[in-house]
Amino acid sequence: MSSDGLSPRAASLLRTLVDMHIREGQPVGSKALHVESGMSVSPATIRNVMSDLEDRGFLSSPHTSAGRVPTAQGYRLFVDSLLQTSPIDEAAIQALKNELNPSRPSSDLIASASNLLTQVTAQAGIVTVPRPTTSQLRQIEFLPLSDSRVLVILVVNEREVQNRVIELSRPLTEAQLKSAADFINQRYAGNDLAQVKELLVTEMAEARARIDEQMEAALQVAKEAMDVEDSPEEYVVAGESRLIQQASANDMDKLRELFDAFERKRDLLELLDRCSRADGVQIFIGEEAGYEVLGDYSVITAPYAQGTQPVGVLGVIGPTRMAYERVIPLVDITARLLTAALSR
Repeated sequence: MSSDGLSPRAASLLRTLVDMHIREGQPVGSKALHVESGMSVSPATIRNVMSDLEDRGFLSSPHTSAGRVPTAQGYRLFVDSLLQTSPIDEAAIQALKNELNPSRPSSDLIASASNLLTQVTAQAGIVTVPRPTTSQLRQIEFLPLSDSRVLVILVVNEREVQNRVIELSRPLTEAQLKSAADFINQRYAGNDLAQVKELLVTEMAEARARIDEQMEAALQVAKEAMDVEDSPEEYVVAGESRLIQQASANDMDKLRELFDAFERKRDLLELLDRCSRADGVQIFIGEEAGYEVLGDYSVITAPYAQGTQPVGVLGVIGPTRMAYERVIPLVDITARLLTAALSR
């Protein structure tokens, strides 16, 4: 007996049927499977094996066809035990290396990774954006715009500059804004932004107790600047059009729900967070992901790192009948090359 208690014949027929369904996207009938398999058995034997595979939950019969299609359970057995991955073409590896060149800025490498995955796998690419472990305040500057609107220029970490516009609760003169910036820089430069926010709240309470209006004004404008700190984009999705190209007319409603999930982000972020805590390639087929919206899709991910520190996850989302033998090694090598580029 072979995988999951299947006989070698049943395992071979299941592998052939899955390959045919991935390639053609249609239910597979016993006659076609008999020809494709090349087995020297009768068509009746093929039908019996297919019926047994259906009874065991590996195949299902669409209402409109006498043929069978793999279930999520069938795909899982195929991926775990029957799949033979294809070696990656050297030209494809070189193309990946060219795009993931260590000389490029880290932000560019990560931003382009989702597009790169889409190009090499023909699925939708997804890459989480690493959050900086710390954002250390180097310098702050306030420039008056009009009325109570102020441009805040924040320099954090070594060279990162963030610009944002805030609306003050009360107007301040240019001299007051300069005085506020000088006060904040002298008092808080070198501290993490999260710490600065906590210190501001404490200092404001003390300033009110001393009725120090000038100090309170400086603290207030700094707090308003910190409160609108921009959150980094949590993940980047590219290649949604690839999913549209592969979808049938009957799939469009499910595809719209998936696109809505891309916009909501919460469910996908939870799934990707689970992947980030695991080692190596992770594969979720259909309902295994734990979300109804992904019932007809598979998610394949791999973590990437900077040095020895894992910082994010990349992967693809596509129909359950994707070409796993190509996609799995491509996701794996892309994560390895991105890690190598970020680590240099």
